[in-house]
Amino acid sequence: MGLLRVSTGVPGGVELLPEVVLPEVLPRWRRVLKHPRFMQSNRLVLLVLLVNLAVFGWGLQRHWWSEVATVALVAQGNFALGVLVRQQFFVNVLSRLVMKVPKSLPLRLRWALAKGYHLGGLHVGGAVCGTLWFLGLTVVATGQVSRGLLLVYYVQALLLLAIVMTARPRLRAKRHDLFERVHRFGGWGLSTLFWIGAVLLVDERRGADSLPAALAGTPTVWVLVLTTVSSLVPWMLLRRIPIEVSRPSSHVALVRAGRGTPMAGSTRSIARHPLRQWHSFAVIPTPGVPGFRMAVSRAGDWTGEFIDDPPTHIWVRGIATAGMANYGTVFRRVVYVVTGSGIGPVLAHVLAGRVPHKLVWVTRDPVKTYGQELVDEILTAQPDSLIWDTDAHGKPDMVKLAYSAYESSGAEAVICVSNKKVTWSVVHGLERLGIPALGPIWDS
Repeated sequence: MGLLRVSTGVPGGVELLPEVVLPEVLPRWRRVLKHPRFMQSNRLVLLVLLVNLAVFGWGLQRHWWSEVATVALVAQGNFALGVLVRQQFFVNVLSRLVMKVPKSLPLRLRWALAKGYHLGGLHVGGAVCGTLWFLGLTVVATGQVSRGLLLVYYVQALLLLAIVMTARPRLRAKRHDLFERVHRFGGWGLSTLFWIGAVLLVDERRGADSLPAALAGTPTVWVLVLTTVSSLVPWMLLRRIPIEVSRPSSHVALVRAGRGTPMAGSTRSIARHPLRQWHSFAVIPTPGVPGFRMAVSRAGDWTGEFIDDPPTHIWVRGIATAGMANYGTVFRRVVYVVTGSGIGPVLAHVLAGRVPHKLVWVTRDPVKTYGQELVDEILTAQPDSLIWDTDAHGKPDMVKLAYSAYESSGAEAVICVSNKKVTWSVVHGLERLGIPALGPIWDS
């Protein structure tokens, strides 16, 4: 029998584990929905599309779609769905509700609830369907509304198409800066135009009513109030805070901020300038100490500049938002499998110890890359952590390594934080064996 070489995290310490033999995969009919293409977020997108298709068919029978106000209401309802499921307070409430689920419930049910972070599929579905309805609105409105209002609709349609096109996963990955600018400034422009369009339409159709009274009696206006307030709240909490930055290596910068104590396992959006690039990082509270930390790894121009020329202040907006790993607290015991700077999102959970766990960290020389202090902190909190040094032992088979830790620790689930390719291979590789697994889905 072959042996796997796994570093224990202690310099020079190596233990030998038996070669892992994976169990048989689930029957084909049970593993179809475990494929990444059929993950829960994609199923939710499909659900929103099917509901809208049903609404469209129902409306055809009742001849609703010849009325501009009705089509506008359905379109805005879809946009409201897309905005609200991304609202930070909603995300945190949902996460806390899932975290309170009794562990006495059947594992299959808790496994389903742990996928709550896939609700981003509702965001995508709502945005796409809202755009389709709005394109239909421009057709229905032609000849029924004034030229000024029709022009507003056409400009909105162009902005919506630009946002949807730049949000496609491949283009978003290649041209993230373009996606972010179009999404932010296009979204602000749309919000303004939505209000202008709503007021103009109500004004044209109000009859003898006063404009304020007509607006108050229009459902679309109240939907706009809800989505506008939801979108504005994070920007109303915009502020600039001082930070301290240390660089244990040219690959990573460790950021420390002394204000606020966010929920363990949450993320924060930060920027060097409030109107330019924003990036989300896991926040790491230090037990008993105010403030939080972040690990910024070199992964592009923005992070490279941050490491090479660290700022003294950063901008933050909104509140810290619950991360994917928070949903893992529904299990009795978990395995955290992370690579490189993926240690950031799970370190808060390791330190907080809210659920019994086993940590497996695969990284280049951990002391050289992240510093002795961070490695010591991890080993103090979790002495039996497995730290695989890829400089010394090469890259492991991540699925087998994850399964070995899962089986030996008696865990109920595995939480993987790595790049997209590795994360999906581990999550899919384990779930097709019938093992609950969670991992980021890059839907934001």
